[in-house]
Amino acid sequence: MKHIFLTKIRLSYYFVIVFILFALLVTFVPHIKFEGGALTLFSVNSFLYGFYISPILGAQKARIEELHKIVRSESNAVFAMAILVAKQPLKFRQQIQKMLLNYLDHVMRHRKPAGGEEKYEEMIAFCLEYKGEHQDVVDKLLDKLIANQQNRTNYAMQLSNRVYSNEWMIMIILFTVTLSFVLLLDAGDGYLYKILAALLCTGLSMLLIILSKMSTLTHKKAKQIWDPYKKLIDTRFYRID
Repeated sequence: MKHIFLTKIRLSYYFVIVFILFALLVTFVPHIKFEGGALTLFSVNSFLYGFYISPILGAQKARIEELHKIVRSESNAVFAMAILVAKQPLKFRQQIQKMLLNYLDHVMRHRKPAGGEEKYEEMIAFCLEYKGEHQDVVDKLLDKLIANQQNRTNYAMQLSNRVYSNEWMIMIILFTVTLSFVLLLDAGDGYLYKILAALLCTGLSMLLIILSKMSTLTHKKAKQIWDPYKKLIDTRFYRID
């Protein structure tokens, strides 16, 4: 629960909190004069940290953008299913729309790879077992449900594509070493140095915080992923985002 709470804090709040923390640390932590070898190690470690985290950040950004496309594509597919029964008798139309709403609601509440799977299977089972006067419509609905499975597969794959624990381990090691060098480095007693050191430590930390929020889909841009689903639910299939 703590992890979930921490990922919901806004980045601007994190920046202020982290900067104040490092400003205090830079002021009170004893400084050391590093020799050439230590400075070389610092440079190599800093390069590795940036080299390693950059593609992972890029991959998570691309993941969020891909999820936006997948959700919009599935929303269009669900909207088309609702349009398919729009002119059918009221009772039958409401039955189909209720199943579609239950599916979207389940996906919204369970934002994980298997979210909505049970409700989706119920719709497919309904179409397979249906025998009645609306058979042609139900057959078309089944075709649309099967065609939409590709969106569901891609959706599940992207939700599972989080940062792995071994990647976090490497990044935290490189981050800790780099941060330690910055905090301990004796570059002078001026206040300007302390401010720059605190800003550098803050920047290094914010990279990990941003990556964590992207990985857990709590980043501001990620929160908009499910907006098309919300629009369908709120308007009961009269509008799509």
